[in-house]
Amino acid sequence: MYKIIRSGERGKTDTNWLKSWHSFSFGDYFDYEKVNFGPLRVINDDIIAPRGGFPTHPHKNMEIITLVLSGALTHKDSTGNAESISYGEIQKMSAGSGILHSEFNDSSTEEVHLLQIWILPDRQNIQPGYQKVNFNLEEIKNKLFLAAGSDKESSTQIYQDAKLFYSVYEKGKEVSYKLPQGRGLYIHIISGKVLVENETLTEGDAIQISGQDSAALNFTEQSSFILFDLSLQN
Repeated sequence: MYKIIRSGERGKTDTNWLKSWHSFSFGDYFDYEKVNFGPLRVINDDIIAPRGGFPTHPHKNMEIITLVLSGALTHKDSTGNAESISYGEIQKMSAGSGILHSEFNDSSTEEVHLLQIWILPDRQNIQPGYQKVNFNLEEIKNKLFLAAGSDKESSTQIYQDAKLFYSVYEKGKEVSYKLPQGRGLYIHIISGKVLVENETLTEGDAIQISGQDSAALNFTEQSSFILFDLSLQN
């Protein structure tokens, strides 16, 4: 069983400094059918204008993952972290019992394009935590790079039985992903063109898959994407 979510079906926020597309209900955008998929709660596709950003604000009991696609994002939080995140880096923040943070584009000329992902944790009120990891873009090409998960092989660790993969695949490549019982896939296309379940997905499109034991991805042009392997059991 699968469901296609086209780019144009997403919610949208459009202000003088932020353009954001919401795969799930977020802020003023609400859709009863798009609240979550298992523990996956938010995928926001954000473009932040020069000198724009999110002032200091709180989070609690959420695993927050930021993947910068272009530009550089300046992060500061109440645990003392203050640094820039750019393409080729991934940031994870466990909000836990409570954290304050801000995110700004300090450039006066360049936009920042990022994906921010929220995953519901499997435990409450842990001590807040932070990680930033660099990855080699050439080394992950045509491979599933485990950007976040609960096991030691993950580049960043989250408190949930979930895996987040990121990669770039070249034209003509294929991926077959096995899916154990009780788990689902959510695949979001960042760029390119991908054939999944005989459906063509392009930039901003997504597919959620459940109730089957595998899924195949065929790349009809060079494409980048994120893939979530999620427990759908309570």
